[in-house]
Amino acid sequence: MAESKRDYYEVLGVSKTATEDEIKKAYRQVAKKYHPDMNPGDKEAEAKFKEASEAYAILSDTEKRRQYDQFGHAAFEQGGGGAGGFEFTGDMSDIFGDLFGDFFGGGRRRANTGPMKGANTRAGIRITFEEAVFGTEKELELNLKEECATCHGSGAKPGSSSETCSKCGGQGQVVFTQQSLFGMTRSVQTCPDCRGTGKIIREKCLDCHGAGYLTKRKKIQVTIPAGIDNGQSIRIRGKGEPGERGGEWGDLLVEVSVSRHPIFQRQEYDIYSTAPMSFAQAALGGDVRISTVDGDVLYSVAPGTQTDTKVRLRGKGVPTLRNKQVRGDHYVTLVVQVPSKLTSEQKELLKKFDESMTGEKKESTERPEKEEKSRKKNFFGKDK
Repeated sequence: MAESKRDYYEVLGVSKTATEDEIKKAYRQVAKKYHPDMNPGDKEAEAKFKEASEAYAILSDTEKRRQYDQFGHAAFEQGGGGAGGFEFTGDMSDIFGDLFGDFFGGGRRRANTGPMKGANTRAGIRITFEEAVFGTEKELELNLKEECATCHGSGAKPGSSSETCSKCGGQGQVVFTQQSLFGMTRSVQTCPDCRGTGKIIREKCLDCHGAGYLTKRKKIQVTIPAGIDNGQSIRIRGKGEPGERGGEWGDLLVEVSVSRHPIFQRQEYDIYSTAPMSFAQAALGGDVRISTVDGDVLYSVAPGTQTDTKVRLRGKGVPTLRNKQVRGDHYVTLVVQVPSKLTSEQKELLKKFDESMTGEKKESTERPEKEEKSRKKNFFGKDK
């Protein structure tokens, strides 16, 4: 009876002035909460899900909502309100497909009888840092599919032809109707007889066995554009999987892996590195040799340049993919090198330099050879 039913707006938790989007959002939340798949064996949740679905079926339909607002539940009772009655049936997969997509197992599916492009295939290739910067040509050897030369892709034996599938009528899909908790529901599935092609081949091509294509080992040239980065892919059109129902072939996507460089690091189109300079170069200034992807260059540093000073070499970075004439920059960190080994003469010179800088006389850091040997003997407990 109508009196035993709750108000549809109350069921979904919305006001009577709620918009279509608000009603859809509210139903999505309630349906996900009480869906039988999320609450197996829970009869109360199952009843609330059915109640919410019934409310949504009415309130999401403009005409049915108008009738409900005017007559209430009586609008959908047999003979009530002149509405002709309402029975909660229909294709619930349409509702679920609109609201949840793949949440309930794929959502709504429509028959697709037109040409369909083939799937893309993938391959990988490794290149050097310099090849990524300037571009290169590479050869790949892959298993690729190509149209059967005997049947020209039809899959049928020469002199014969395929027939329209009698099960799906050439649609490639069949509709199944079954009784469910919510009434009669429909689901669309790929035709099991023709496997979605819409055609039946009685006499198959002896070379491709009805597939319409053959797999062969082939060598292909891959053009690596200047500026490509690690992880990016190159698209080679028409080298993927064959299309369906006359659709075009898919593409081959070649993913590029760039090897690490011992000196250079890349960030987008800029290159980063370090370059050594001597203490004298840092103090007096002069030309420092810096390695770049274009070769060594001389950079003039000013007197008194400190370690970790960063310099910018404009246009010495990576070319952009859109325009290889436009390049990033090369950022170099200058590092003062401290010698690990010095001769006695060099040490004395540095000592004098230090004295001239500080004004303090330094003790000699050199020990006579005999004194040094004696010190080592004492340390190890031997005779002096």
